[in-house]
Amino acid sequence: MTGWKEKIQAQIKKEREAAVELLQAWVREKSVQGEERSIQESIAKRLDAMGMEVDLWVMEGEELTRHPYFVSPRTSFENSPNVVGVWKGTGGGRSLILNGHVDVVPAGDRAQWEHDPFSGEIVDGKLYGRGATDMKGGNLASLLAIQTLQALGVRLQGDVIFQSVVEEESGGAGTLATILRGYKADAALIPEPTNMKIFPKQQGSMWFRLTVKGRSAHGGTRYEGVSAIEKSMLVVQEIARLEKERNDRITDPLYAKLPIPIPINIGVIEGGKWPSSVADLVKLEGRMGVAPGEAMDDAKAEMDAALKRLAERDPWFAEHPVELEWFGARWVPGAVAEDHPLMELLQKSFESVTGKQAVVEASPWGTDGGLLTVLADTPAIVVGPGVTQVAHYPNEYIELDTVFQCAEIFALTMLEWCGIAQEGGVSS
Repeated sequence: MTGWKEKIQAQIKKEREAAVELLQAWVREKSVQGEERSIQESIAKRLDAMGMEVDLWVMEGEELTRHPYFVSPRTSFENSPNVVGVWKGTGGGRSLILNGHVDVVPAGDRAQWEHDPFSGEIVDGKLYGRGATDMKGGNLASLLAIQTLQALGVRLQGDVIFQSVVEEESGGAGTLATILRGYKADAALIPEPTNMKIFPKQQGSMWFRLTVKGRSAHGGTRYEGVSAIEKSMLVVQEIARLEKERNDRITDPLYAKLPIPIPINIGVIEGGKWPSSVADLVKLEGRMGVAPGEAMDDAKAEMDAALKRLAERDPWFAEHPVELEWFGARWVPGAVAEDHPLMELLQKSFESVTGKQAVVEASPWGTDGGLLTVLADTPAIVVGPGVTQVAHYPNEYIELDTVFQCAEIFALTMLEWCGIAQEGGVSS
C-alpha cells in the first residue's frame, strides 16, 4: 500500500472545506426521533450522486415489530426512513459495513448552550451542535473515506455498505431493520465517539422497572404502616451488592481502566402521594449493564435472584416481593476477537496515519454493533472521532481534525480489507 497514505491525505485536504460545510448542514438538521426524513433524503441523494446503489425505505411490518430484538417506544416510522448505499465491488474481496445513526437526543435546556444547539457553529477547530459528536462527525468520516477512494479512481473488490440508520438512541430498531432486509458483510465499522480508541467489545444494557410495595397509614401513626420508601432503600442496597458481584467477576484487561465495567444505574425513583401518609408504593427505574459474551437472559436471571434474596434480609419481602419488569431500550452486547484480521488492519492504519499505537479498550456503553455481531454474523468494531463526555451534553462538539483523521484511517483500512481491483489502471 506504499504511496496510498499520501494520496489519501492530499485528496482529503482538497475535500476538507466542502466536507466541513456538509457536516454543518447535517448538524443543522434537527433529526430528533420522528424528524429524520429530511436528512435521510439528503444523504440518499448524495449516495446516488456517488454512483452507489441506494435503498431508502420506511421500516414497517410484523417481521420487525415482533422480532425478539425489536425495541422502540413506537411502531410507526413514517418520518424516519433508513438509508443504505452500496458501493459495489468487482468481486473476490471482503465486504465491509460502515454503520452510523442520524437520530439525535433532544437538545435539552437551551439556556445551557453557548451556541444554538443546531447551529453547526465552528470555534477554534471545533464544530458545535447536537449530534456533532454522536454521531454525525463519524458518519461524515465514513462517507468521506468512500468519496476519497472514488476520487482517486480506486475500484475495490469487496462491497462497501454505507448505512445511515435511525432509532439507535432507542435501542437499535434501524440497524435491526437493515439486517432483516438482508444487509450483512464480512465485518463492520461503527464510528461512534471513542476519541479514536478501538473498541472490539461493547457492553450491552437494558432498562428495568421495580415496584416496591408498602402499607399506607396516617403519618401521625406511621408505625401502623409500612413505608415503601424505607423498603426501597433495602432494594437499592441489594442492587449495589449485585453490581459488585457482577463486576468482581470481570477480569478482561480491556476493562481495566473502567471503575465499574458493567454498571447498574438507578435513574428514576417515584413514590408516595401525600406528606402526611406512609408511602405504599415506590417505583424504581434503571439501566443494567450486560458484559460482552453474556446472554441477556442470564443477566435478567441474576437480577431476579437478587431481588428474591431480599426475603432473607426482611420478612416483608416474602409476602410482598418486589415486582420486576424489563421495558424500554435495550442494546445487545458484542465482542470481536482482539486478533481478528480487521482489528490488525485498523491498528496498522491508525499507526500509519497518526504515528502512534492505537489504544484498544472495551466500550462503556452499548451500540448497534452488538446487533450486527450477534444477529447478522457481521463482526463489528467501534472506533470513531469525538468524545463520549460531550455526547448528550449541552455544548456538544467535535474536533474537526479528528473527523478527517478517521476518514484517512478508514480509507486505508478499506483498501486492504476489501482489496483493490486490477481495473482502471489502479493496482496495489
